[in-house]
Amino acid sequence: MRTGAEYLASLNDGRTVYLDGAVVENVAEHPAFAPVARTVAGLYDYAADPSNQMQYHAEEIGGPANLVYSIPRSPEQLAARGQAIARWAQQTKGWLGRSPDHLGATFAGFASNAGVFEVPGRGFDENVRSFYRHILKNSSYVSYAVIPPQYSRASTASSWGEDFIQVGVVRETEEGLIVRGSQMLATGGPLADELFVTCIKPLKPEDSAFAISFAVPIATEGLKLIARRPYAPAATSEFDYPLTSRYDEPDAFVVFDDVLVPWERVFVDRDVQRVREPFFRTPAHPLMNWQAQIRFAEKLRFIASVAHRIAEVNETDQSPGTVEKLGELAALVLSVESALCAAEYAAAPDEQGTYVPARRYIYGAMGLQGETYPRIIQILREIASGGVMQLPSSAADMISPTTSGDIDRYIRSRNTGSLDRIKLFRLAWDIIGSEFGGRHQQYEIFYAGSSALVKSAYTYRDFGYEALGEELDSFLSGYDLPETL
Repeated sequence: MRTGAEYLASLNDGRTVYLDGAVVENVAEHPAFAPVARTVAGLYDYAADPSNQMQYHAEEIGGPANLVYSIPRSPEQLAARGQAIARWAQQTKGWLGRSPDHLGATFAGFASNAGVFEVPGRGFDENVRSFYRHILKNSSYVSYAVIPPQYSRASTASSWGEDFIQVGVVRETEEGLIVRGSQMLATGGPLADELFVTCIKPLKPEDSAFAISFAVPIATEGLKLIARRPYAPAATSEFDYPLTSRYDEPDAFVVFDDVLVPWERVFVDRDVQRVREPFFRTPAHPLMNWQAQIRFAEKLRFIASVAHRIAEVNETDQSPGTVEKLGELAALVLSVESALCAAEYAAAPDEQGTYVPARRYIYGAMGLQGETYPRIIQILREIASGGVMQLPSSAADMISPTTSGDIDRYIRSRNTGSLDRIKLFRLAWDIIGSEFGGRHQQYEIFYAGSSALVKSAYTYRDFGYEALGEELDSFLSGYDLPETL
C-alpha cells in the first residue's frame, strides 16, 4: 500500500503548475501546497496501516488495495466501502472536497460496466479497465476537469469562432490524440497523480471534436495547471487558521498545449452521444456522489460540534432561541445522514452485479446541498455573533508579555479560559469568515452544479413521480360524482 512519504516524493515529477507567474518547482515543498500535500500524505499513511481496516484483496490486481477504490458486489462490500470512505473523511473532517476516493469511486463505477465504453475495434472498454487497475495498484490520486471554460455559457465550443478554447482534438497520430485548449475546474489537480478529462456539459452534433474522455499523468508534457490564489501562505499560524493551514485544497484551470494522449488512455473519441453516457449508464455517478455525501455529512457534523461548543462556552445552550437554532442545525445534518442510510438500505445490484446506492436518496440530499450549507453557516454565524470579531490579531498577542495579560484576563468566558475560547472562535472564523471559508461556501453551493441543474436533472428525474402518479390515479378512480344530491 502506498505511504505518505511515497506520495510526497511522487509530486516532484516535473509537472507544470503555475503560481504568481512562475512554475512551482516542487509542489510538495512550496508553502502554497505543502500543508495540504501533507494532509493527503496523512490519508495514505492512515490507509497503509492495516489496523485502520482500509484494505481489501482486489481481484482485479490479485493483491491488496484501498477499500475506497473497490467495486462493491454485495451489501456487505458496499457497507465496508462506505465505512472506509467515512474513516478517511473523519481524518480531514470533510474539508477535502475532492480527496482521492472521489475519482476512485468514479472509475470503480466505470470499470464495473466498462462495456458502455465499447466501440468495436477501438478497445476503449479495456482502456477503462486498465486505468482502473492502475488506480488500484498505485492508490492513485486522480483529479478531473469536466467543465468547459466560461467563454460562453449560452453556447457550445463549435460556435465560439476561436481555435480550441475548450479542449478538443486537433489531430490524431499513430500514438494517440493531440489535444489543445483548456478545461476547468481541476480541484486538487496540482496535488494529483493523474487528470481525467471529459465534458459533462451537453454537446451538439457539431461539437464532436470536444466530445472526448481521457486520462493523463499530471506531469504530461504540454499540460499546464494555473492554480487559483492560495490561502495557506497568508495563514499566520495553525492556531490562527486551523483549517486554512491544513486543508487549502487547490483549484486549477487546465491548459493543454498540444498534449499527446496515448491511445491506451483514451476512453471516448469524438463521440457526442457517448461522452456523457458513462456517468449515468454505469454506477459511476451514484458511487461518486455517495462518497461526496458521506464526506459532506462529516463536514456538517464538525460544524455542528463547533456551533454547540460555542453555545456552551457562551452559556446560551439553554436559551430557547439558541436551542431552536441548534435543533434546526441538527435536523439539517440528520437529513443528509438519513439520505445516506436510505441510499445504502435501498441499494440493489445492477445487471453486472455491482451494488449501487439508491440514486433517489443521494440525489435528494444533493438537491438541497446548495441551500443546506449556507443555512448551516448562517446558523453558526448567529450563534457565534460578535465573538468571532473580539479576537486578538494573531497568536503573537497571546504570547507577547505586552498584551497577554489583558487577553488572559478579559477575553475569556466564565467557564472557559482565554486560550480555549480564542482557539474555538478562531476555528469558527476560519469556517465562516476567512477566504478559505468563503471558498468553501461557494464550493458546496456548486459542488455538483447549480441547484437548479441538480434538482431538475437528478432529483426530479429519480424521485419516482410516475409511480406516485399511478397511485394517485388509483385513488382518484375509487370515487365519482354521486348519482343524486
